[in-house]
Amino acid sequence: MGERTRQVLPSVLSVLLALAVCWLTIALTRDADTATKAYLQMLWGGVGNWPAYLEGGNANSVLRPLGEAAMKAALLTLTGLSVAVAFKVGLFNIGAQGQMIWGALAAALVGAHVSLPAVLHVPLALLAAAMAGAVWSSIAGILKLKRGVHEVISTIMLNWVAVSLVDNWLVIGPLRAVAQGHQSSITGTPEILSTAQLPRLLGDSSRLNLGFPLALVAALAVWVWLSRTRSGYETRAVGLTPEAARAAGIPTLWRAGGAMALAGALAGLAGAVLVLGTEGRYPGSLGAPYGFDGIAIALIGNNHPLGAAVSAAVFGILRAGGTRMQLLGVHKSFPELIQGFALLFVAGRMVWLALLNRRRARQAAVEVPRA
Repeated sequence: MGERTRQVLPSVLSVLLALAVCWLTIALTRDADTATKAYLQMLWGGVGNWPAYLEGGNANSVLRPLGEAAMKAALLTLTGLSVAVAFKVGLFNIGAQGQMIWGALAAALVGAHVSLPAVLHVPLALLAAAMAGAVWSSIAGILKLKRGVHEVISTIMLNWVAVSLVDNWLVIGPLRAVAQGHQSSITGTPEILSTAQLPRLLGDSSRLNLGFPLALVAALAVWVWLSRTRSGYETRAVGLTPEAARAAGIPTLWRAGGAMALAGALAGLAGAVLVLGTEGRYPGSLGAPYGFDGIAIALIGNNHPLGAAVSAAVFGILRAGGTRMQLLGVHKSFPELIQGFALLFVAGRMVWLALLNRRRARQAAVEVPRA
């Protein structure tokens, strides 16, 4: 068994075991038939009901679920990358949620108050979101590198500072949209202009928009940077052995600070994709904790950029289909339960590796007599 397979297999086994445990939970509380049908509904809700479509069904039965899954996967990919990049330099970025909030607000303001052609407006809004997230994460980075404040503590606190400033003050106060005509009240910021909206790739039949390929490109770019460039190599070296990297002349402070800023920029882009792609404004509250989910996505993806993208795609499909489980009386939060179990099992990574090592040793013992 190759080393790469040994690295990937624990995550795959963890997800499969989580699926099995949750299926067993439904089977014990209801029955096995309901559990199986609920899983099928979750699958059809995430990738589309292909059997019905191939029998002559409406194309929307496939396009709409795929769009929902891609939308969620894009957000999970970007927040997962945010956590994974910080991990590579030895930092634990729990602040992706706060960075995402500031990115979403920056994208909403640029999208609503700046008039430009679409070819310029969208990139400017994305850039503003990335910069806002990078600035917010750099606060934790500076505190860590200059004052020794642990990034776990600072990023957790900065999450709640962002929630208090943005959700509890700015978007319901100074930046709140002004009601017009017969509208009694509006929550959140003003609607973004049409030139700032991320283009939909399949028209009105699906919410699949430019955010999904953008997230995939980001994952590929981070992988190329980490594995094919000098600065990426130095970043990984700082995360593995800081003292040796410093002795080798690597600017450890710059690399650590740059990685933390990049992590914030990726989370900020997630906020922009949410606002420019689906919400159309900064809502009264950002609500969905995609920033916290990014921690699970990164860990399940083994902190690898492409692994995080694959993990995000899997859980994007499960989450998009979760609401379909309600048709059988199963709560829609089961995909989050599956994700939680998978993270729990990944945390027991040493158990999986011990089992794989034992299997490899047993195979080696069998092969030696043959030789």
